[in-house]
Amino acid sequence: MKRLLFLAIATIALVAVPSVSHAQLGLKPFSLGIAGGATQPMSTLKDGAEMGYNGTVALGINVPLIPIGLRIDGAYNQFGAKAGIAGKLRVVSATGNVVWRLPSVVISPYLIGGAGLYMSQVSAPGATSSPTSNKFGWNAGAGLNLPLSVFHAFVEARYNHVKTDTGSMEFVPVTFGIMF
Repeated sequence: MKRLLFLAIATIALVAVPSVSHAQLGLKPFSLGIAGGATQPMSTLKDGAEMGYNGTVALGINVPLIPIGLRIDGAYNQFGAKAGIAGKLRVVSATGNVVWRLPSVVISPYLIGGAGLYMSQVSAPGATSSPTSNKFGWNAGAGLNLPLSVFHAFVEARYNHVKTDTGSMEFVPVTFGIMF
């Protein structure tokens, strides 16, 4: 009886959820991408840092007929200091992420999340060396794939959380990019 109930629920789920092929989304098994945008400091980070900018390179790995893929990102974020505080904060990260593409026909929404290594460095004017901090962190967010002819564009926002020696560092980059 349980087996029959499970089979019925699985069948209804497969029929109810519209399927989209990788060709319709412009997805390839492997893709490279670049992105850039603004980065908003959050929580205690916003007390000393102004809105900054972000640059990202990405490697996407997609499996045919499965709405889940992988993406490896390398990102650079830089924040300026608020008035009265000298210096800049740079955060370089390398993260591995799971991408879950939600069913759609043309514009494809997705959820993304993962973890990785975050290297932060504060530089002050006139300082000869700047200490770096390497910490593990995680990120989670959402985006939209916009398939075009040769490549597809995407826009996404991701919350990043990094545990530090004095608490945590939190920021949200909002990026626009293209995948080839």
